[in-house]
Amino acid sequence: MLDKKINRRGFLTKSGALVVGFSFVPAVASFLTPAAPALAGADTNSPDQAGSGLAIDDPASGDAWLAIDASGGVTVYCGKVELGTGVQTALSQIVAEELYLSFGQIVTFIQGDTSVTPNQGYTAGSQTIQGAGVQLRQAAATAFQALLQLASQQIGVAVPALRAQDGKIGIGHNLNRALTYGQMVSRQQIQLALDPNAPVKNPTDYTIVGQPVPRVDLPGKVFGQFSYVQDVVLPGMLHGRVVRPAGRNATLVGVSPLSSGLAGSPQIVKKGNFVGVVATDEWAAIQAASQLNVTWNPGAPLAATDDGTATARASLMQALQNPANTFNTSKLFSTGDAASGLAGAKKTLQATYFTPYQMHAPIGPSCAVADVRSSPDSNGIQATIWSGTQGIYQLQGAIAQLLGLPTSAVHVIYVEASGCYGHNGADDAAADAALLSQAVGAPVRVQWMRPDEHAWEPLGPAMVHALQGGLDSHGNVAAWEHSLWTQTHSTRPGGRAGNLLAGQELGFAPQTESPTGLLGGRNSGVNYAFPNYLVTASSVRSFTTATSGSTTQTTNLFPRTTALRTLGGFSNTFANESFTDEMAMAANADPLAFRQQYLSDPRGLAVLNAVATAANWKAMPWPTTAAQAQSTPLFGRGLAYVQYENNFAYVATYAEVLVDPTTGVVQVTHVIVAHDCGLIINPDGLKNQIEGNVVQATSRTLKEEVLFDANGVTSTTWAGVPTSNTWSIKYNPGPSYSILHFTEVPTVQVVLLDQPTQPALGAGEPTSETMAAAIGNAIYFAIGVRLRELPFTPATVLAAWQAALGL
Repeated sequence: MLDKKINRRGFLTKSGALVVGFSFVPAVASFLTPAAPALAGADTNSPDQAGSGLAIDDPASGDAWLAIDASGGVTVYCGKVELGTGVQTALSQIVAEELYLSFGQIVTFIQGDTSVTPNQGYTAGSQTIQGAGVQLRQAAATAFQALLQLASQQIGVAVPALRAQDGKIGIGHNLNRALTYGQMVSRQQIQLALDPNAPVKNPTDYTIVGQPVPRVDLPGKVFGQFSYVQDVVLPGMLHGRVVRPAGRNATLVGVSPLSSGLAGSPQIVKKGNFVGVVATDEWAAIQAASQLNVTWNPGAPLAATDDGTATARASLMQALQNPANTFNTSKLFSTGDAASGLAGAKKTLQATYFTPYQMHAPIGPSCAVADVRSSPDSNGIQATIWSGTQGIYQLQGAIAQLLGLPTSAVHVIYVEASGCYGHNGADDAAADAALLSQAVGAPVRVQWMRPDEHAWEPLGPAMVHALQGGLDSHGNVAAWEHSLWTQTHSTRPGGRAGNLLAGQELGFAPQTESPTGLLGGRNSGVNYAFPNYLVTASSVRSFTTATSGSTTQTTNLFPRTTALRTLGGFSNTFANESFTDEMAMAANADPLAFRQQYLSDPRGLAVLNAVATAANWKAMPWPTTAAQAQSTPLFGRGLAYVQYENNFAYVATYAEVLVDPTTGVVQVTHVIVAHDCGLIINPDGLKNQIEGNVVQATSRTLKEEVLFDANGVTSTTWAGVPTSNTWSIKYNPGPSYSILHFTEVPTVQVVLLDQPTQPALGAGEPTSETMAAAIGNAIYFAIGVRLRELPFTPATVLAAWQAALGL
């Protein structure tokens, strides 16, 4: 379990193999050309080709996509990783389909290992199926064409006479004289480059893709047999804890020695502003860290704070929009002349929307294991890292820089963690473990605790949106303008030590912020055909740096931010689709009809029509006014639409709510999602994804908000959890961070629109983008109050309702 590394060359020296993707001899790629004789181009004198088998070569990357061995077993190599979303099952379905296998014949799925899997970037952004799925489909199709050639030679008939089924190829419908894939490759070694033009199966012939194949990872998880990164154990492994600075800009003054005689033989590790302890067991490390006396210089305060009050919220919004804190304004979308359109409009509207900082908040805090020490098999230090990272290669480069090692000396192995919703503390925990292991010369496991995760994980950025709209005398949209302010949405490791928390504590500078990497602009534009239309984004500076000699001093201005599920899409769609309803109301139009009027894409119209049918949508009556609202919870319903990244999956979401205007409590009771992500690989897995989107995005909409003071995050516990206990490590517990409870989860109805002739698109994020607006629009129709700031807590709803009444 600990080391999934499979020696690539060793695999090919077995009795036979067909491998897609190793860099052996580029000439082998000619194997697939019609003019090439069967198995032509194999250099039997090459040391890399000892033994027998079949390989498909990718000279560009030197990595494998898949392999078939002499027993007929199939191994898939994937740089994308299973984060609990079911992609291992879906990708295996794609490979099995193209290879004419039964699903169970995919015997091994190797993911996220820098020694054997291809570099496919981060597992993020709903890119796995639409990216890795295409690559693996082509790899499987390449392998299948090679197998057809082999079968033609060995059976002695032309390829058109052959048929494949369940890992065998034979003649005609009955597969006469059939050979298994293992038999065909058992006496030879074949290497081929992935052929992007290899013919793929017609979707009308699919028997596995499109079927609700049960997820392969769930039985082990359900029955407690699955091994997570928290379960990794190495011989001689020690346990570490890090004591973080007293503030985001604090610097270390000193560390007092530990008392003698403490259990676990604790050792102090100190380097720059990085301070930690290592002991023989976890409890000893916890106790030692708790007793460690560390003195800090608090440093400069953050530029703004947010304690949850309206005054603090207003100050934070002002700070984010302050030109002194921004460094670039980019025009993201532009059609016509928005300024002229607004000036000539018969009626104009304007509104400001806000989304606070939010956490990834995994239920299980981040964990990693590192083994950094001299290796008898090398000439120097070797580092092996076990991590739940979303980007093994990007973490590899960052850890190498952090430890002062060449990248080739760092081996990162993915082991599934407790979920992430984006770039949480997993990479930072890996850096902690690596530094501690390097310092003590032994493997070290670092398990963050709840205050570590809440206080120090990088956050989803707060965002401010200013929208203006204009209507002509006929109630048609004359202009639309959207200006947004946000910090960066990506500080992933990216091969840079300064993007890791421990790296910053050692003095490595974070990656220079660039508007080209803003990523907060995702879905800031809408797909409606407005004649005069402008979207601009202002980049908010997260930090400043000052260099003196070889030392760089970083001063944080705002909380550290990074990629949270959908990046800017959640907040942008909240603003856009809420304001779309505001425009519809101003035009005296039904919200559904208003959207349909400005949307011409037939697939977009199809999801809107599907959700309307499922919801039995009728033209909406005028919403309840605050003056009409009674003490009884009031019913409201709303919808929202988005095309993910304006180019990919289509989603229309309908939400029903009950709002108690006397308490401000909002209950989301029922959600319907109509979803078109092209070709559906696994309908059950897709529904799981959509349901997960609904639950987490509802939580973000109703409850989630990071609170912080001048030194950093103060909401360091779960709601309802005691704020102090014997396990806390020198924290000052403050407000809690709330998430949705099981009893608050709405019923979810999913309507899938399959498009088998269209590319398969990602579904990990699109539905999340629509939830806040759908809920906000439903609240408006329930009580006649427009909420423009997330989350919609009872206090927020009650205050807005009372303000509408003039109370």
